[in-house]
Amino acid sequence: MTDVRAITEAELAGWQRALNTGFLRSPVQDAEYLDARRRLFEPGRLLGAFDGDRCVATYRSFAQELTAVGGTPVPANAISNVTVSPTHRRRGLLSRMMRQDLAAAKERGDVVATLIAAEYPIYGRYGFGPATWTTEWTVDVPRAGLDPRWSGPEDGGRIDLVDAEDVRKLGPELHERVRRAQPGAVSRPELWWPIDTGALRLGPGWTEPFYAAYRGPSGEVEGLVSYTSDDTWHGKQPHNTADVNWLLGTGPAAERALWRYLCSIDWITKVKSGRRGPDDLLPYFLPDARAARVTEQADWLWVRILDVVRALEARSYDGTGTLVLEVLDEGGFTGGRFRLDASPEGASCAPAPGETADLTLGIGELGSVWLGGESVARLAALGRVREGRQGAARSADALLRTSGRPWCPDLF
Repeated sequence: MTDVRAITEAELAGWQRALNTGFLRSPVQDAEYLDARRRLFEPGRLLGAFDGDRCVATYRSFAQELTAVGGTPVPANAISNVTVSPTHRRRGLLSRMMRQDLAAAKERGDVVATLIAAEYPIYGRYGFGPATWTTEWTVDVPRAGLDPRWSGPEDGGRIDLVDAEDVRKLGPELHERVRRAQPGAVSRPELWWPIDTGALRLGPGWTEPFYAAYRGPSGEVEGLVSYTSDDTWHGKQPHNTADVNWLLGTGPAAERALWRYLCSIDWITKVKSGRRGPDDLLPYFLPDARAARVTEQADWLWVRILDVVRALEARSYDGTGTLVLEVLDEGGFTGGRFRLDASPEGASCAPAPGETADLTLGIGELGSVWLGGESVARLAALGRVREGRQGAARSADALLRTSGRPWCPDLF
């Protein structure tokens, strides 16, 4: 029988080879690459399935914070690097690794588990639900109607070009400010910034991006953007595209200034926004909003609730109401009947085995609505939520849905 267990540091090379194989990357690894990957090693958090001495499946988790509605960070078990080699599919290896890791996360006291799903059908059976979505726009700059004479922000701020070292200094504090105000955003590990700015190379083909910072009228950095550009010419005319890796702003003024800067760069005729929230303001920063065309929209962050009581009490609520929820959890971590009493002043949630359920839903559906971006009524129409009281789904939407949609800027 294939053995599933936490790997030792000495087994990292074999684990990494299996990871590359599962992701259809070259299995060949040089010493520099392995040394860089070794910095991500955390005892007990990298799992592998072994057939004899060969690693044939991989799984990694790490500590994370997820911002709930209202800004409270909750402890999360972030899951990544999930692969099963093509010779060992359909043998239950992922299920075994998932059960082992989620049990450990529950024991640690994590409120939720999170992941970015490479394929949609896989993770619902483990209690995950899609909780945030991502949208990419491509801006046709000549059509946008922007004034070509633009020379900087009109609000008294300024745009400065910065380098990677500056980003490593400025980025962590700025990101903390942004993610604590954005439901669905996650913390970034300490190594995120060295990896993203090229100080720590985890693979070949690194291209140094351009970086720009927006400083508000006070001189404080309120926004940063990382982007690259191609070099495309037709008929002696430039048709270059700026590809945004990420853009962070503390508010609309910072975002507007950075998008305006990107659209003002000489030779740039298209700007690809990278992953943004589905209700991002980008199109409406342009005189002609149709110049920003949606080129990709998909589910992004998936959430698996491990503690219903703590999850529902952690978030805020704009309205006042009571819901009795029958939560079905086949994994056995946090199912049962719960009463939620919520108001703008706070919320309490407790087991309520003797009460009649207003709604019955799976733990994955609860994960989808918890951050406020999914509609309970829509899930009820799809047969994924069952009403025990007529109108309960609409009442739940009034309590759970938020005015802005959750967004996770990060891939992990």
